Amino acid sequence: MSGQNPQFELKHIYIKDLSFESPQSPEIFQKEWNPAISVDLSCESRKFSEEGYEVSLQVTVTAKDNEHDVYIAEAHQAGIFLARNFEKEQLNHFLNVYCPSLLFPYLRESISGLVTRGGFTPIYLAPVNFDLLFQQQAEAKVNNRTV
Repeated sequence: MSGQNPQFELKHIYIKDLSFESPQSPEIFQKEWNPAISVDLSCESRKFSEEGYEVSLQVTVTAKDNEHDVYIAEAHQAGIFLARNFEKEQLNHFLNVYCPSLLFPYLRESISGLVTRGGFTPIYLAPVNFDLLFQQQAEAKVNNRTV
């Protein structure tokens, strides 16, 4: 842009969606079981005003006992960010790396608390390197174009 430095502002952090299901309760609490836990994490962003962007991290944690769901915990942690004077590539990096990195600790706490309130041992999501994920996605896009 015209020599102006990029600026951002975090306006608000909030939970957009939060849900918990325990289809095997109360029986699951009466037996020993060894959970197989899967985690599905994704990120979305959308522009909603001249300088305003909503960034949302979504996670679904599923615990299974054999083929039966023991619990499913889902959270969408979102934030409102203002971004000014960003070049397109800078903005893309900001929305897909910096913003999710700010939101992740809130998402992590939401999921852990949700699972605990459901009566299960807390789950602590491992740290995520959003910069590495961003690079891998960019490389995958380039490779898909050349195939």
